[in-house]
Amino acid sequence: MSRPRIAISCGEPAGVGPEIAVQAAVQSSSVACLLIGDATQLALLLRAVAPQYPLQRVTSAASWKDQPGHLAIMDCPLAITPVPGQLDARNGKPVLDMLDAALAAAMAGDVDAIVTAPVQKSTINDAGIAFTGHTEYLAEKTHTPQVVMMLAGLNGKQMFRVALATTHLALSEVPRAITRESLRSTLAIIHRDLAMRFGIASPRILVTGLNPHAGEGGYLGREEINVIRPVIDEASAHGWQVSGPYPADTLFQPRYLDQADCVLAMYHDQGLPVLKFATFGKGVNITLGLPVIRTSVDHGTALDKAAAGYGHADASSMVEAIAMAAQMAMTQQ
Repeated sequence: MSRPRIAISCGEPAGVGPEIAVQAAVQSSSVACLLIGDATQLALLLRAVAPQYPLQRVTSAASWKDQPGHLAIMDCPLAITPVPGQLDARNGKPVLDMLDAALAAAMAGDVDAIVTAPVQKSTINDAGIAFTGHTEYLAEKTHTPQVVMMLAGLNGKQMFRVALATTHLALSEVPRAITRESLRSTLAIIHRDLAMRFGIASPRILVTGLNPHAGEGGYLGREEINVIRPVIDEASAHGWQVSGPYPADTLFQPRYLDQADCVLAMYHDQGLPVLKFATFGKGVNITLGLPVIRTSVDHGTALDKAAAGYGHADASSMVEAIAMAAQMAMTQQ
């Protein structure tokens, strides 16, 4: 059986992205990895990480022939040589070019999935390109009306998954963004992708409330009564295993999580701090709902580690992101 083919966009060149991409690709021998980034930078990193690995230069994903034991690189040149730890807006557009190339390869069927190294949003915006994050950007580029951000990682032997009803949104805007329509489609995306790409035939989804104590029967807010619970009831009527809304401050404990395949939290900092505490360094960021498989690391560009020099970056989350993308691709087939 051929190895799953994964395109990796190497992210912010002044951060740890290129280094962890090289490290993880070398460690992921069961996966065919195509690194998309600045060839000069990646070749230097390969010399430091695994000098015994031959470099395979690839002109396009369509022409890429998998050669086990080689590191495949498709050149996406930077505008200026990066200085570790120092951002430069001139490299903002090339970073997006890397992402666009990976996405194009996946959309064309030349690769089975994409994995993205972290980017620095401020650098891209400073380059004059409006950019909120990978999740929103990929949705726009693929004309996907709604996607769902989910993070996953092992907590001991248990796979812990948290999806979000809203993503990179100011807290003051969250209540208005949570509607019956948006929650219906969010649950539908989670249910479909857990079945199609994770092989979970009947996913068990636990839903948090928005307010403290899940609204305390309406005394601390009525979103649970007016919006969240009616959607859960509708999903249950369809035969889906969806329950809640649960108070977020007590939901994240084994007696509940042992009965769940995924938790749906209402906003970014409601669900992700708990997951990252439990799995940080080995967690994976997954975008559900896209026409392609996309995973990423659970951390940012780590400019301080990049500035400290080669060898300070931990590639564990990138290794896990590659492995999960490969597993999702094989499950979907």
